Amino acid sequence: MEGNGGDNQGAAYQTVGDLWKAELASEEQRKSWYQKGTEYWDGQEASINGVLGGYPETHGPDIRESRRFLDMVRLAPNPPTFGTVLDCGAGIGRVTSGLLLSEFQVVDLVEPNQRLLDQARKEITDQKAERFVASSLESFEPELGRYDVIWAQWVLLYLPDDDLIAFFQRCIKGLKQDGWLFVKENVVIQGNFVVDKEDNSISRTDAHYKEIFRKSGLSLEHEITQAAWPSDLIPVRMYALRPSSSTSPSS
Repeated sequence: MEGNGGDNQGAAYQTVGDLWKAELASEEQRKSWYQKGTEYWDGQEASINGVLGGYPETHGPDIRESRRFLDMVRLAPNPPTFGTVLDCGAGIGRVTSGLLLSEFQVVDLVEPNQRLLDQARKEITDQKAERFVASSLESFEPELGRYDVIWAQWVLLYLPDDDLIAFFQRCIKGLKQDGWLFVKENVVIQGNFVVDKEDNSISRTDAHYKEIFRKSGLSLEHEITQAAWPSDLIPVRMYALRPSSSTSPSS
């Protein structure tokens, strides 16, 4: 996972490893890393505008492209079962309401910010939404073998690489046999990784994510880039993943 990168305050790093050495040298620094994100989301309104960072116009294209990606994967050999799905970093339930409830039989939501999760619980009345779990992803442990699909969108950018790999490995245990994991995140297509110090989020490169998938024991099955996206925003990519044979829940 080599490659130049930096943050929006002018710091530069020769490798992503240098970033984590600088930012996570102690457990206190790790707590501080996460605290910045917590404070950022504490200050955002519990609305579409708030959870999309002032770009509410991206909601429609986001949901449409995610649905198109699910439809594409559904037509692939050995597609996922659209039974129980976990929405990771669910916020106010934007993706649950706009996409997952119409595609799956049961939806669980996990969200670190209690205020946003409370808004989701208030707005989502569909009985298919079963669980509303308040937990950070770095400490969350999915129920063993519960999920046909785990959907993680715009939340993995807050996890350092080691915590992200550990999270993926817990997700593998939370999948049913033949379960899938979907990732949708800001991804640098051309250029270097970027850290936003306002909320301590990292926009990784495509190669960086794929190396993390490999280290986590995940096999990349499908990928596309989000279409109809503002040119002044970092591109968004979607990845459909399955546990590799050596890490599958049944192995």
